[in-house]
Amino acid sequence: MLKRLWSVIQKEFVQVLRDRRTLMIMLLLPVAQLVLFGYAVETQVDHLPTVVVDDSRDAQSWRFVDALVNTGYFDVHDYLTSEKEVIQAIDSGRASAGVIIPADFAAAMERGQSAQALVIVDGSDPNVAQSAMNAATTVGQNYSVEVMTEKLNRHGLARTFTPPLDLRTRLLYNPNMKSINFMLPGILGMILQQQALLLTAFAIVREREMGTIEQILVTPIRPWELTLGKILPYVLLTVVNMGTTLLVGLWWFGVPFKGDVALFWTLSFVFLFTSLGLGMLISTVSTTQTQAQQLSFLILLPSLILSGYIFPRESMPRVIHDVGYAIPLTYYLRILRGIMLKGVGVEYLWPQIIPLAIFGTVVFVISAFSFRQTLD
Repeated sequence: MLKRLWSVIQKEFVQVLRDRRTLMIMLLLPVAQLVLFGYAVETQVDHLPTVVVDDSRDAQSWRFVDALVNTGYFDVHDYLTSEKEVIQAIDSGRASAGVIIPADFAAAMERGQSAQALVIVDGSDPNVAQSAMNAATTVGQNYSVEVMTEKLNRHGLARTFTPPLDLRTRLLYNPNMKSINFMLPGILGMILQQQALLLTAFAIVREREMGTIEQILVTPIRPWELTLGKILPYVLLTVVNMGTTLLVGLWWFGVPFKGDVALFWTLSFVFLFTSLGLGMLISTVSTTQTQAQQLSFLILLPSLILSGYIFPRESMPRVIHDVGYAIPLTYYLRILRGIMLKGVGVEYLWPQIIPLAIFGTVVFVISAFSFRQTLD
């Protein structure tokens, strides 16, 4: 048995090594994805090009503009003279935000009245708009408190003034809010699913498409030996890719790994087991590599969107959110982020491990049985 199995594994490794271009793509693509996400994908928006219309032109208006700049969200590029020019600057792409300060800004503050200032933000990108609006609102509130405190201090009443709310925040697990810390577990999950799914399906369908699978089946090899022999080389490649990507993320980007490494790899193999089952199932119903590719994308696309890989599941409509529970990657991403970022153990991950294990077992058994029936 082992001799027959080893023969199939050798044959598949030879097939992989012959196509060196594809092999290099398989090995380098995950690292390239990580580098792109690490440097290009940043959910925290800052340094927005900003233009200012300051009709007040006094110490109060300058302090307010400085307070906006000091947040790091706004970079003042130019001073204009009207709201129309601000909108034109945003329309042309020269600015993403504009600040308009009226002439009576400082005078209204001195009288104790509500001083108004207008912040105009380009809303074509919702992420940029939301970040800018939140930052501007926070600066406005803090600036109001500072001005009020100074005014009370001049009248000797500062000691009796206590803000009604002293809100303090503490950010767990990702205090610097680095996007790569969130993205790396997702990239690892997608690598494992994508390569296990596509390579397994293609490896078997390729034999059927070329007509060589019948030649293999007339040999003494059993169907399960053929399946296992063709799968194992790609399992090894997938594990190597995951390890390489993980090391790059940890050493180059400084992503923390707080959990148990053994638990990480154990549960990764559970998910790999599930993805291999899906790949075998695709190979059962596909007769060409084109069909296998199309069916694979029917699984990969929902996984990309609905699993929480990029988009938060909490913001999805209830029906769409519930559909995500039928996707194995949903559970695996929670496992990865729990182990890597939070350092939690099995006692906290059972709600994710049990559905993933059940899903993987059912899919693998069904696909193995269907594939065996197809080969027989």
